[in-house]
Amino acid sequence: MQFDINQFVPGHSVDCVILSFDNEGLKVLVMKWKGPEMFCLPGGFIRKEEDLDKAAVRVLLERAGIDLPFLEQFSTFGRADRRDDSSLAHNIKMLKLPKATMQWFEQRFITTGFLSLVDRNKCNPKPDLMSESIGWYTIEELPNLIYDHRSIVEEAIQYIRNQINYLPIGITLLPEKFTMKELQHLYESILERKLDRGNFQRKMLKLGIFNRHEKQLEGGAHKAPYLYSFDREKYQNLLEKGIGFVS
Repeated sequence: MQFDINQFVPGHSVDCVILSFDNEGLKVLVMKWKGPEMFCLPGGFIRKEEDLDKAAVRVLLERAGIDLPFLEQFSTFGRADRRDDSSLAHNIKMLKLPKATMQWFEQRFITTGFLSLVDRNKCNPKPDLMSESIGWYTIEELPNLIYDHRSIVEEAIQYIRNQINYLPIGITLLPEKFTMKELQHLYESILERKLDRGNFQRKMLKLGIFNRHEKQLEGGAHKAPYLYSFDREKYQNLLEKGIGFVS
């Protein structure tokens, strides 16, 4: 693997928090290094001629095989000790890189976090040459992540909570048609608290952003719940003002 340190901005990297959702809850895309039991977010370095946001898009494509035209920048992480990890330093040394390259990797790095919400059924992440595997993990089942990557994940989720009335969480994380129960489960997973079913549905339906569809019966005596989809134009218009449903 060829790595020319002269092509990249020293001391600055990008890390991507990619979130999806299924019936188990909110999930984070995590990579495992080849060899050692080390897990990380998809991340990398910034080319000298490259805009920061373009670097994040490129890094995600190169590291995870996911092509997203836009990622949301949410925070920068610059703790002086954020890369203190003796085991990781040992494994970098095992690569037997030239001395100048080793010194470049060992310098202090500040990283900028980027975020995206995706429908996991519409993307197919693949590990790069440095990684053994890549997969989705619930927040509760996250493996031990290198550096401060767990803190980066936690801050990304807090950012979503703070911006929940302005982010298209439903339209990006749910399938095209969904039940109100699934929508409520999504909000509960993000907010990490239970919501009253009756109040949730009443307030959501009052927003006027849904199309209702009949759901076919699949056995049993009870009527199947309605399926819903978003009216994209109404949804987008409401997001610009702020949904105002959850504070």
